[in-house]
Amino acid sequence: MFANLLHYIPGIRQIHGDTGIEIRAIRFDSRQVQPGDCFVAVRGVGHDGHQFIDKAIENGAVAIVAEEFPAPTTVTVVLVTDSAEALGQLAAAFFGHPSRQMRVVGVTGTNGKTTTTTLLHQLYSALGYKTGLIGTVENRIGSAVLPSTHTTPDAVALQQLLRQMADAGCTEVFIETSSHAIHQRRIAGVTFAGAVFTNLTHDHLDYHKTFAEYRDAKKRLFDTLPDTAFALTNADDKNGRFMLQNTRAKTCTYGLKNPADFKTRIIENGLQGLHLYLDGEQIHARLIGEFNACNLTTVYATARLLGADKMETLAALSNLPGAEGRFEAIQNPAHPGRLGIVDYAHTPDALQQVLETIVKLKKRHSKVITVVGCGGDRDKTKRPVMARTAARLSDQLILTSDNPRTEEPAAILRDMEAGLEPDDLKKTLILENREQAIKTACRLADANDIILVAGKGHEKYQDVMGVKYPFDDKELLQKYMVPL
Repeated sequence: MFANLLHYIPGIRQIHGDTGIEIRAIRFDSRQVQPGDCFVAVRGVGHDGHQFIDKAIENGAVAIVAEEFPAPTTVTVVLVTDSAEALGQLAAAFFGHPSRQMRVVGVTGTNGKTTTTTLLHQLYSALGYKTGLIGTVENRIGSAVLPSTHTTPDAVALQQLLRQMADAGCTEVFIETSSHAIHQRRIAGVTFAGAVFTNLTHDHLDYHKTFAEYRDAKKRLFDTLPDTAFALTNADDKNGRFMLQNTRAKTCTYGLKNPADFKTRIIENGLQGLHLYLDGEQIHARLIGEFNACNLTTVYATARLLGADKMETLAALSNLPGAEGRFEAIQNPAHPGRLGIVDYAHTPDALQQVLETIVKLKKRHSKVITVVGCGGDRDKTKRPVMARTAARLSDQLILTSDNPRTEEPAAILRDMEAGLEPDDLKKTLILENREQAIKTACRLADANDIILVAGKGHEKYQDVMGVKYPFDDKELLQKYMVPL
């Protein structure tokens, strides 16, 4: 009954009509409305759902939830102060509050969300739990893989997915929680057992406008945690403590450099993996790089806060393979001397971390050849910074197209090129065609050189003018890394 669902909606101002009706589904897209549905009018980035209330009623909506009263109508109308918040809470109630039946952990930050959530899913699977994963690369219910279209799904899809996970017997769920999702209230109605902050660097300023707005969006996840939850933050990030200022949750820290509740020291970092001193114990891990030492610490700390056994957790951590397209090594058996690395790094900080790791690990006379682009219809201010970062840490740089979306690739490349100094330009090629750029990098590489292809990672497509064409960085690296 609709009246039972309304009990969970905050900020109800007025109710008009019969609340004793049955609701078939919750919708926020009027085009999807069918007879018996409830339509929630949400103000989005490009469209205002209030403009489509008449269309929703025409399609059979029996109830409307909105911030403004529509034209006179015979359907039930509920006026609220925040329809985006109402949508999440209504969806949670409609699907029976599935997050209350599991332990749900949200992971937020600029970089490391995918690796952290993937490692947590791998870890808990190795420990014998049935676990859910919601993120950029894929969604998982135990070992079953579901496609992912957004880092964090919309409020209705998220609650429906959580319902599926609860019904399948999942005990833990790890969610990549983007700043967009937090700001747009997609996670409203989710009961979190804990939240994790990885780091905060330059990204998404096309959406949030200022770094402070971006930071505050992340912080809201921690502000809304219940006092039964934990809040875990990175002691090595200057914004780490800021995230905890207003939380009611139990607070904990992790880190490699500063004092922290969960501390790690790198003993050895090589192309074969990491040797770590983690929380008083030594472990060997298959992952590479200081940033992965941090990711492993994050995962270990989260597991311990969820009650996992210390030694079982450390033993399982040592065998985890990591996330697809995150510092993933590619070699052609016919020419093993050269190493290709595919990484999703699409922010200046992530690119810098990956390249600094490569520079530390490469042989003395080896070259680092970087292929990188920037996405279209996204934050333009990071483009020159990305190019400058890549040039500073590479022996050869190839600027190329990423996912241009609705922008002209040449215009994006000009924005990147503007960040280069004259000396940088001498070692830079600009090849708009990404496949040609990867092929050229492989042709330029000598024995023992390292080729980094950055920006797309796990993606199997290239988005051009709204069309997603098949494209796989890993596949192309494997193809072109052939004998000289």
